Amino acid sequence: MVLMSKYILFAILQGAFILLSVLVQAQDQAGFISIDCGTSGDSSYTDEETGFTYLSDSNFAETGENRDVSAAYKLLTDEKQLWNVRSFPEGTRNCYTLKPSQGKDTRYLIRARFMYGNYNNESTVPEFDLYVGANLWDRVVIKYSWTIINKEIIYVPSSDYIHVCLVNTGLGVPFISVLELRPLNNETYVSTEGPLQLYKRYDFASSTDRVVRYKDDVYDRLWSPFQTDIWKPLNTSLKNDTSISKNSYGVPFAVINTAYTRNRSTSYMGIYWSSTNRNSKYFFYMHFAELAKLKKNQSRVFNIYINGELWYGPFSPPYLRESTIYSFSAIETDSEGMIKIWFNKTRNSTLPPLVNAMEIYILKEFLDQETNQTDVQAILNIKLEYELKRNWQGDPCAPKAYSWDGLICSFDTTNLPRIISLNLSSSGLQGKISPYIADLTMLQYLDLSNNSLSGRVPEFLAELPSLTILNLKGNNLTGSVPPALLERSKNGLSLSVDSYLLGNETSSPPSNNTSSADPGYSFGKNKFVLPLLASGCLLSFVL
Repeated sequence: MVLMSKYILFAILQGAFILLSVLVQAQDQAGFISIDCGTSGDSSYTDEETGFTYLSDSNFAETGENRDVSAAYKLLTDEKQLWNVRSFPEGTRNCYTLKPSQGKDTRYLIRARFMYGNYNNESTVPEFDLYVGANLWDRVVIKYSWTIINKEIIYVPSSDYIHVCLVNTGLGVPFISVLELRPLNNETYVSTEGPLQLYKRYDFASSTDRVVRYKDDVYDRLWSPFQTDIWKPLNTSLKNDTSISKNSYGVPFAVINTAYTRNRSTSYMGIYWSSTNRNSKYFFYMHFAELAKLKKNQSRVFNIYINGELWYGPFSPPYLRESTIYSFSAIETDSEGMIKIWFNKTRNSTLPPLVNAMEIYILKEFLDQETNQTDVQAILNIKLEYELKRNWQGDPCAPKAYSWDGLICSFDTTNLPRIISLNLSSSGLQGKISPYIADLTMLQYLDLSNNSLSGRVPEFLAELPSLTILNLKGNNLTGSVPPALLERSKNGLSLSVDSYLLGNETSSPPSNNTSSADPGYSFGKNKFVLPLLASGCLLSFVL
């Protein structure tokens, strides 16, 4: 009988045949996005080691500048992706927009990589924040110019877009070297509490002393070698990748075919560390496969303890078959801020425990919600239609401190942020009033004044149910104000238009040198509530 602690645990024991379709899909890089940040123009190239096609970031980021790391640092790595960076000297928040082919509600591994390499010849490493969606992913702290930092997170987006943003915290110019996205099996790494940020991923008793990734790993996870003289290494003489059956986690053969077991000179087998943040909560994924053909009088049975509590066991790894033990519930540090993992053999076991690989993640409790997707798509369409050059990047409303210029959003605990105010006055707009404005159904305030808009005033403006202020003055509109808008102006809508739009169908706009002099007309009650954003608050002024 399997004993369990208070955590909900599962041992995954399926064979490789269950994964066949998933592995084939991953092998052809379906849905992979690989971006070499800072490479020139619209270029792309195939990486010799992985076979990945790395793209320029020109179609993923709108701001920033391309820079090469100093020549001396190129000699330290053969990874071409780290030879250049994209830096962001302007603006507080600068973002990449990813649109993976699998879309929303898919589990993705997102990896951002950084090597400063003294690209700006200042020999001063920066420190900045990294966001995914509306929430802080992690702080990027770089120790030395040659340090390579990898940040990974397992994330399920609620929209078809994923925004990865760098935020200047006043401690140097943010930059990025590589941005990668890999779709995962949706049945793996499941957390109902939030995204999972990688802490460590270990390949125990590695025989190669190198980081294992694609093509060995179909999901392109980075497995770091873990080597110690305290434990005894185990490995197989097997050469065929299919010799060890895999489960849905698909740990690569190069990783699962080695393991550590307890050395005869030690009576215990454990891992422990002190967490830098005592509030951190951890998820564990431990991968096992018995590598020795046990004799009839041999047995390998052990229990796994975390912080003194039985986490799983008794457990006996199947021969040449990958098993993964994991939990759905996060594990907190002990009273000293420590995490302690122990593998203890049972009394009747003739052999000590073993472990092949381990992944450790930190739970990220993302509290800020992203903007309603109908509003996001509408405002993006407006941006494209008018070719707006504003620094509109990332989520339009969230986090509140970085919401887009000219927008005001509603925030509450029960609903997604909605755009309630759009101010595009004096923005150089040309063409007709965009029909995408009709999709901003919660809009209360719309200011399109002092542009070069033409065509008729559209009927759909009268159909915006929450609209209370509309300013169209100072444009080149034709025709007359629709009767429905005039009717709305009698029932609470404050409407500001040029005088020539009133009265008859033959009205025409004044010339450019006189349109701004037209005092226009304002309908409705002469109380214009103009929303202004100040320190994140909504202020109202009655005119």
